[in-house]
Amino acid sequence: MPPRLTAQDFDQELLILFDAYVHGSLDRRGFLNQAQKFAKAGMTAAGLLAALSPNFAAGQQVAKDDARLKTEFLSYPSTAGTGNVKGYLTRPASASNTRLPAVLVVHENRGLNPHIEDIARRLALDGFMAFAPDALTPLGGYPGDEDKARAAFATLDQAKAREDFVAAAQWLKARPDATGKVGVVGFCYGGGIAHMLATRLPELNAAVPFYGNTPAPADAIKVKAPLQVHLAGVDERINAAWPNYEAALKTAGAKCEVHQYAGTQHGFNNDTTPRYDAAAAKLAWERTVAFFKAQL
Repeated sequence: MPPRLTAQDFDQELLILFDAYVHGSLDRRGFLNQAQKFAKAGMTAAGLLAALSPNFAAGQQVAKDDARLKTEFLSYPSTAGTGNVKGYLTRPASASNTRLPAVLVVHENRGLNPHIEDIARRLALDGFMAFAPDALTPLGGYPGDEDKARAAFATLDQAKAREDFVAAAQWLKARPDATGKVGVVGFCYGGGIAHMLATRLPELNAAVPFYGNTPAPADAIKVKAPLQVHLAGVDERINAAWPNYEAALKTAGAKCEVHQYAGTQHGFNNDTTPRYDAAAAKLAWERTVAFFKAQL
């Protein structure tokens, strides 16, 4: 098996184009047209897109049928959102009905894909009850294809989607098999949701946004939960807004620790794509788990 490609195998301009494609500011045709100049040695623009896209099997760390875990898909009510929302719940099998601290896992802008399910399983192996909702539920759920998921996501009613995640945190907190302590971790879009929940839920116990959009600085005063923020080193789209929000958090007296990983790309924790940085992801995840154990 050939070695996995990393961000260093691609031109930085191409990585920026891919980020624009992933986040909807550049369509597939636009990406392929602009990526053509990077095609060489038999690698077409379409081949470059395929090489940069997720490989879920390569990134899976915990098998779906791992006997150490109990997993299930279920729905929870979201009366201010889209009604009933589907999600993926996982707990250590050895915990039985023991009450556990809970972590809400918020996906990127493609819905509840296999990578996010794997993240939830990793947290369960660390002793948490983890729950990952699917914001695409009102549109039929994650479609099994990243391009279709991205297209569907762009049509979501985002105000209702935010309410779905607020309801998820409240539902987790109230579960009889939970301790009542709830944290949230999110990635990209999910990082923005983690930030948002910290401004909406004063009862939230911890929030860990990975490279997520920040709220308006005026909202920083509403943050009561301790924050642990993870930023990529090369991520102008997200990083440009961070200093103002960080300053507002400090002024508000919020508890916030920030970690930025030099040389990494947006999405560095996602081990299904070449933007994954193994060393930074390992360190960031160790910090995340330790933070949740301390706060929850």
